[in-house]
Amino acid sequence: MKCILFAILALGSCLTGLAQQFETASIRKHIGFLASDDLEGRGTASLGEIRAANYIAAAFKETGLKPAGTDGSYFQPFEVTFAVDGENHQLTGRNVVGFLDNGAAKTIVVGAHYDHLGKGFQGSSLSPDSKNKIHNGADDNASGTAGVLELARYFAGNNIKEKHNYLFIAFSGEELGLIGSKHFVEKPTLPLNTISSMINMDMIGRLDEQKGIIVSGWGTSKVWGKLIPDLAKQQNLKYTVDSSGVGASDHTSFYLKNIPVIQFFTGGHADYHKISDDADKINYEGEARILALIAGLLTGLDKETAEPEFLTAENPHSGATTSNFKVTLGVMPDYSYTGKGLKIDAVSKARPAEKAGILAGDVITKLAGEPIGTIYDYMEILGKHEKGQTVEAVLQRGSETKTVMVTF
Repeated sequence: MKCILFAILALGSCLTGLAQQFETASIRKHIGFLASDDLEGRGTASLGEIRAANYIAAAFKETGLKPAGTDGSYFQPFEVTFAVDGENHQLTGRNVVGFLDNGAAKTIVVGAHYDHLGKGFQGSSLSPDSKNKIHNGADDNASGTAGVLELARYFAGNNIKEKHNYLFIAFSGEELGLIGSKHFVEKPTLPLNTISSMINMDMIGRLDEQKGIIVSGWGTSKVWGKLIPDLAKQQNLKYTVDSSGVGASDHTSFYLKNIPVIQFFTGGHADYHKISDDADKINYEGEARILALIAGLLTGLDKETAEPEFLTAENPHSGATTSNFKVTLGVMPDYSYTGKGLKIDAVSKARPAEKAGILAGDVITKLAGEPIGTIYDYMEILGKHEKGQTVEAVLQRGSETKTVMVTF
């Protein structure tokens, strides 16, 4: 009994210490810089992106990570083409890659994208008249980038030589279609067959205690279901799981190379892809707890007797990606909702949903005559339509069923 009690007390002490390793002041410093107006929204291949990349590389160097980009640097450049005012331009973006070398055979990737929408000329702004306005992207995804930097600092400075190496990657080009992470897996700076798993953080800065976190990639390996529930309980974090390894973030690129993945996300909000996604709205204490969970997960993976086994996860939305959409409703789904239909978390002004009278809290059950069981059904329906078309939407508002007409 004494041995059991001692073990429990030791575990409790360890968990308390882990939570204290992630201080809100450090997280606030990183997000404050990355989401400042000076960086002009960190658009891919922009001066703001370069300054952000320099900041991340300097943090990696200070932490003691080895450069793991190309040509002995922290940077992995890639070509990107996108249109500005209808004209295509080919420019250079860059991933930032740092390596914590423990002399191990296998490496775990810890990543997040650091690019955002710049001044409204890249990606999909949801702010009306958004051109030439800075989109700071504090939650999307300065929050995840800060997570990469803090986890790098923790594991580089914990005086433990783990059984895995860690490759910390800040991706660019995510908002333009996962371009940076696709480039990395096609031209990896470490052999892909040495990568054990990939942990992704995309928008982890707006924790709502009632909704908790959304954990995607659950079905890509049994190890996630083995380790995460207890870790979430220790941090008093509610969570919702998504089995799929495919989604609108960089873990998808690794999953498609048969690598187990997991992604952490605190859900949508009214400031998503708007000029109002600023640093003063971040839940810093909440992010610190999420990082403590992820650190615990990395520690747990290191103690497993075998590497995570890759599983082909259920991907009901294969073939439907946001980059294929020609239309949008202008809504932010509630990703923590587990019922039938698409529950709306936020509605953008002057977009089709608002014009049709759709409100936050509504649950859309049918669109264009097709039933919506999950968000993936909704994505498939959107992919079938063109701008200018008008369709019928059936929604549930409390106990009332309403029908509205939506013009894309």
